[in-house]
Amino acid sequence: MPEPSIRSAQTEFFTIPEFSSQKTTDPAIADVDKLRVNQEIRADEVRVVEPDGDHDVVPTGEALDRARDHELDLVEVAPDADPPVCKILDYGKYRYEKQKEEQRRRKKSKSMEMKELRFRPRTEEHDFNFKVDHAREFLEDGNKVKAYVQFKGRDIVYKDQGMDLLRRMIEELQEIARIDQQPEMEGRRMVMILAPHKNK
Repeated sequence: MPEPSIRSAQTEFFTIPEFSSQKTTDPAIADVDKLRVNQEIRADEVRVVEPDGDHDVVPTGEALDRARDHELDLVEVAPDADPPVCKILDYGKYRYEKQKEEQRRRKKSKSMEMKELRFRPRTEEHDFNFKVDHAREFLEDGNKVKAYVQFKGRDIVYKDQGMDLLRRMIEELQEIARIDQQPEMEGRRMVMILAPHKNK
């Protein structure tokens, strides 16, 4: 019976989502499924890059043996080089990380949305923390957050509490957000807008 390939042994332990068929401008991500792995590599010799970064030119069979010793895969990352360059790595993990890179790229390319969060001037602590956590998620996804305190009836006398609440929110999120609009009254609402830092 032929010896099972390293690739099949490794992928038994990983559930890797399929890549989208949507085209991408990053060829490294678009072509990750086209890379030759393990016994698919056709060259007689390759430049093998070890997990610690060391590299040398060896027969492909020896490179495969080294990959087996590490319990990893041999992946041909530069087939047009002379000789082809192969890396010893976990192909399943590598493929998954490339997919996550593509997801992050698509997320950044989306247009910024405005998310709204409403408070009352006497919002309870657990509700405040819950909404701040939501604001953090929105900002980390690249969206703006419009937070406002709604004053109903006699609540209008609690403007100072509304201002304190929004200032607390600014302090909680200052590491990931900037003020796009300072708190100000709009009718019976005190409104402010936060935006993610430009380097986020």
